[in-house]
Amino acid sequence: MQTDPPARFQRAALAALATASFVFVTAETLPIGLLPQIAADLGVPESRVGFLLTSYAAIAAMTTIPLTALTMRVPRHRLLVALVAVFAVSQAFAAVAPTFSVLVLTRLVTSLAHGVFWSTLAPAAARLAPPDQAGKATAFVFVGSSGALVLGVPLGTALGQATDWRVSFGVLAAAGALSAVALLWRLPVLAVPRGDGALRRLRAAGAVVRSPGVAVVCLVTVVVVVGHFAAYTYLAPLVRETGGLDGFGLSALLLGYGLVGLVGNVAVGHVVDRHPGTTFICCVGAVAAALVVLSVFDGPLVTVLSVLVWGFGFAAVPVCLQSAVLRVAPHAQDAASAVYVVSFQVGIGSGAYFGELLVGGGHLGLLTPLAAGVAVVAAVVVGLARSAFPRSGRAADRGRGLEQDERVLHH
Repeated sequence: MQTDPPARFQRAALAALATASFVFVTAETLPIGLLPQIAADLGVPESRVGFLLTSYAAIAAMTTIPLTALTMRVPRHRLLVALVAVFAVSQAFAAVAPTFSVLVLTRLVTSLAHGVFWSTLAPAAARLAPPDQAGKATAFVFVGSSGALVLGVPLGTALGQATDWRVSFGVLAAAGALSAVALLWRLPVLAVPRGDGALRRLRAAGAVVRSPGVAVVCLVTVVVVVGHFAAYTYLAPLVRETGGLDGFGLSALLLGYGLVGLVGNVAVGHVVDRHPGTTFICCVGAVAAALVVLSVFDGPLVTVLSVLVWGFGFAAVPVCLQSAVLRVAPHAQDAASAVYVVSFQVGIGSGAYFGELLVGGGHLGLLTPLAAGVAVVAAVVVGLARSAFPRSGRAADRGRGLEQDERVLHH
């Protein structure tokens, strides 16, 4: 049975988890800002660089559940350190990749660690949280992912533009190594239940995904993430087309996108436990409105304002979705989180793939209407199935310990 860590460890441990989420999100999305530089250096079309996101997401989606099941008997604190260490090594190899194919291969190694990391992250944060504050703890950890958009991607983009895209990946490798050290130093012991094999965990994931609440959350996740990443993957050519922004202008806009996303993340952390469904609908509504404006109007000012509203709204969406999936499956949070991560990665890969098809076919302007439309669909689904976004309660939060995962596995 897992024993909750002493209170003095909790904030430091959550901060260490946030740093790990920072480096993972920066690495996953950095090619978006450096898309022109990578394409020019490795001799591939800009539309082809989107494959870096598509392949990454596809491998993460296919391997998250089986790898999560296979690693369920590894103590969570050790597993998280090992995953971030794998990340650091793979980024170091990416920095010296001689061809586009080798770069894709290094990112696939990262993606193997990615899915397990994200399926482990939120349950670990929930176990470090006080009663009734699992959503707040999740939001705190997800500040790292918003921080990646505030600092990681903009600074990585600016550094790559000023020097070479490889320098940005090398810095990420060093940051990953420091993050692994921080986790090793600050993360308390998080034990795992005894006597559960990988096969049982795979069956648990299958049982969880058949749960109506989890199924709705995963459906909404796929829908909204497909639309977002179809457009966001090609943000560089998109804002160049609509607002004439490139170079420093693009870096500054990415910085603003991340900054408002951080504000949105923090704001949502204060209300998501009390009003999860309404919070999600408001967030995706803001995203849809911004994308509609970006679809209809051109000009630097309109482009900047639309992208900022887009960033504010979408940054809070993963917090809403992740906290919802933990609540609807309180007795199998690791399995539910793994299924959610798969859904998110399916959305990223599918969105990047559709974006690649549209951009490669000369239809860049269709990206934002597509993203706006699916955001509206996601909001409607949540409006019709509010039970999938329950409020936080002691009964749900008490189920966050892994000892309760054992119960569902023996039903």
